[in-house]
Amino acid sequence: MTNDDKGTKNRLIDEKNPYLLQHAYDPVDWHPWTEEAFEKAKREDKPIFLSIGYSTCHWCHVMAKESFRNKDVAKMMNDTFVSIKVDREERPDIDSVYMDICQKMNGSGGWPLTIIMTPEKVPFIAATYIPLESEFGRKGMLEIIPWIEHLWKEEHNKIVEQTELIKTALSEKSESSHTEGVTEEIIHRTYTYLANNFDNENGGFGTSPKFPSPHNISYLLRYWKRTGNPTALQMVERTLQAMRKGGIYDHIGFGFHRYSTDSSWLVPHFEKMLYDQALLIIAYTEAYQATYKEEYSNTANEIIEYILRDMTSPDGGFYCAEDADSEGVEGRFYTWELSEIESILSCEDHPIFRDVFNVLPEGNFLEKSTHQLSGKNILHLEKDMKSIEKQYNIPRKEIDHIIERCRKQLFSTREKRIHPSKDDKILTDWNGLMLAALSISGRVMGNKRYIDIAKKNADLLISERMKENGELYHNYSSNKEPTIGFLDDYAFFTWGLIELYEATFEVTYLAKALQLTDYIIENFKDTENGGFFHTSNKSETLLFRKKEIYDGAIPSGNSVELNNLLRLSNFTGNPQTK
Repeated sequence: MTNDDKGTKNRLIDEKNPYLLQHAYDPVDWHPWTEEAFEKAKREDKPIFLSIGYSTCHWCHVMAKESFRNKDVAKMMNDTFVSIKVDREERPDIDSVYMDICQKMNGSGGWPLTIIMTPEKVPFIAATYIPLESEFGRKGMLEIIPWIEHLWKEEHNKIVEQTELIKTALSEKSESSHTEGVTEEIIHRTYTYLANNFDNENGGFGTSPKFPSPHNISYLLRYWKRTGNPTALQMVERTLQAMRKGGIYDHIGFGFHRYSTDSSWLVPHFEKMLYDQALLIIAYTEAYQATYKEEYSNTANEIIEYILRDMTSPDGGFYCAEDADSEGVEGRFYTWELSEIESILSCEDHPIFRDVFNVLPEGNFLEKSTHQLSGKNILHLEKDMKSIEKQYNIPRKEIDHIIERCRKQLFSTREKRIHPSKDDKILTDWNGLMLAALSISGRVMGNKRYIDIAKKNADLLISERMKENGELYHNYSSNKEPTIGFLDDYAFFTWGLIELYEATFEVTYLAKALQLTDYIIENFKDTENGGFFHTSNKSETLLFRKKEIYDGAIPSGNSVELNNLLRLSNFTGNPQTK
């Protein structure tokens, strides 16, 4: 939004959060998540319109442009609701609870997450992106708001029935438990599941959209090491090589985009997330450990170069993400026209670069909206390099030298473009993942610089995010109370400290890992059913206290903490952590 587009400021203007500030000039009378907002809803007898997203979310931008900046929609929302904006990355506890409800109600979820709920925080409607106008049998904002207003005022009994059903379901959920033990058979069953879902043609798992899922790679490497099964390692190598060659990888500035919209890794969703970079650094580093192939260590080094260049704060923290969009268009920053490449590179270089990266005059991918070639190209490696050597009669080392020269020239030109926006939050959990990644890669590759950067990050988190009693903050803003840490903050930071200890053998980092572990056991443990809750016993009380065990885009806090406990028990000989 330009300054010319800005209207009257709303309550979000006093926030520090980048996502909330994106909506500070919306004509919608947004509130942050505060008791004041819920008290207002009770006083005025209005339902809550809860919108959860994050600053680099493409469909969040679309809904904001279509609806939240539309004065007619905003007036309807202001008359009907008390509207609340939440950044899912700053308040993952809120997002997790309501996303779980959305998935149960609809069978799917996503962002932006749209929840219509009572002032008592009980939802009765859950959705994701809602278009401005109704289409394809799906209600739009202009239709759904008057319908909800009628429901709230004239048929409130239907809302009461729905919320009672939801409260009953939540009560049953909070009382459920899982008692299945971990056996050797589960290890083999997990491998079989991954093998059955493996894409033999393109690498990776499933069809589309296709996510990197680097923790699956780490699992398969350990399965290969434990059993000697060569197919496990083959799946790892096929996937890592295909991703590195595909459009999901930024061949000019390095780093991975969030996921591929197709099964062949060509057309990505262009945002870049810190957690993906961290987990992929680990996956490529461990593949290098297993195979000693420099293509994997080189990729890990390139991702780290991107992080240190573009995603690191002066004090040693790591930023959250970079947007998919720039100038209102997804991927504009990353795509190229053939004529543009030819104007930048020399006559000798550009034919080789064009053939290596499959650059075509008409473009090499279809526009999502028109399904037509647009003249734009996503750089990706398609041909075997031996065929390029033969075609141009140039040795591989010389081709590599030419490609690197071209890359630097294109990078220099690309830097002059309007950059995607950057979410500069420094979250403890995601920083813990990057701390682990730098410590592992520094140790495996013997790179002292990586370890020094990891130490700077750990020291920053210890000094700014960790209290003397072991309590952590998830995020910190100078103008408001810091957010109390969640399980992922403790588990991921502990993992990073363990890896840093193994890289340095500095006992301070082991001591801090043990202190955090003691805090987790005291404040997060489910004493009745085992495992750890997502929130501590000091956190805000929501509809239910969630315990996450599913490994999604990132591994769950319970998965990571289980591994932490086993390793710390072996380090210290303390059976309490087993």
